Amino acid sequence: MKQSELNIGTLGHVDHGKTTVVSAITHTWTDVHSESLKRSMTIKLGYADAVIRRCDDSREFPYTVNEKCSNGTDSAPFRKVSLLDAPGHETLMATAIASSSIIDCALFVISASEQCPMPQTREHLMIISALGIKNIIVAQTKIDVVGKERAQKNYEQIMAFLKGSIAQDSPVVPLMANKGINIDALLREIANIKIPDRDTGADPLMYAARSFDVNRPGTGIKDVVGGVIGGSIIRGTFKVGDEIEIRPGVNFSGDKSKRDAYEPLISKISSLSAGGEHLDKAIAGGLIAVGTETDPSFTKADGLVGQMIGRVGKLPEASNSITINYSSLNRNDIPKQGFRKGEQMLLGIGTGTFVGTITNIKKNRLEIQLNRPACVDKSAKISVLRNFGQRWKLSGFGVLMS
Repeated sequence: MKQSELNIGTLGHVDHGKTTVVSAITHTWTDVHSESLKRSMTIKLGYADAVIRRCDDSREFPYTVNEKCSNGTDSAPFRKVSLLDAPGHETLMATAIASSSIIDCALFVISASEQCPMPQTREHLMIISALGIKNIIVAQTKIDVVGKERAQKNYEQIMAFLKGSIAQDSPVVPLMANKGINIDALLREIANIKIPDRDTGADPLMYAARSFDVNRPGTGIKDVVGGVIGGSIIRGTFKVGDEIEIRPGVNFSGDKSKRDAYEPLISKISSLSAGGEHLDKAIAGGLIAVGTETDPSFTKADGLVGQMIGRVGKLPEASNSITINYSSLNRNDIPKQGFRKGEQMLLGIGTGTFVGTITNIKKNRLEIQLNRPACVDKSAKISVLRNFGQRWKLSGFGVLMS
């Protein structure tokens, strides 16, 4: 069981325990970035893999992430999953929205210690609904810091909040994530999710969610290895040795004002790995680390996040401008106002976030100039955030028009 079968995105309000829940399942703390630790919140997309295991006993929830069952017998591997820990803070919503393009299932985290819904709880449900993520599990966290009556009242608030939404029939699992209590019930819900059908025969397509320079300081020139790209394959199959194209690529001029100066990168796959295990080939599903022959200076510090990876000549052309058919969300907390030429917006395209400026408007048709080129898959939805009162708010979604 080398490759994950399912991408699970954790969504919810800031400080509701998303990272703690991920840690309870994966035994990995995904907030490893210094800025995240200093600010005590997730900023960049964190991720980790977990193997859900099954115990052959009579327990109601026979699933665990431990190699040993409670009765001392060995557990059997059942399913490998990847968990993405997306930011919950309002000003960092773009990262959560961008990551939604690679999410198969939403783990919707709601804390029992606060009123439901909180602002980002409401916004994340809008994302889940608009993107049509049908596999949803609600984790009611921090029940250990409130009494039984308050936890029950919070549960009733959750059910009232979800009523009429895409998540109204989703299971709600109460958790003490920091103590590992009821994690087995959560694992059962994950185990019950049907694996999506994957088109493994199509031209491969991958979104870069992270990118790294894995060379340590002082590494000799002969020992330097190429850059590594982390992300999820949307369709198709990649193999070690495949020649790949990375678009839009790199602005070799160094002048950010020269938007036409980006050139695609052509490279080869030198390695594939998932959860630390090496692969000869990787298919759609789960998070994959792709070792390349690309100059690691391009991949360091997430330099290629938002890029699209595929076979040479098979990717969409990168463009500095896009035209979308816009659909608004029904929100009562933002003004009902039309667009105007010159208005700036924040766009979630694939796994990247872009600043766009409206250049033309015709009903729901918006022509937008981007701050840098983007590759856009025609099947993807583009999230649109508008600035109201100095705050970015998710206002709707767009579909690319040819």
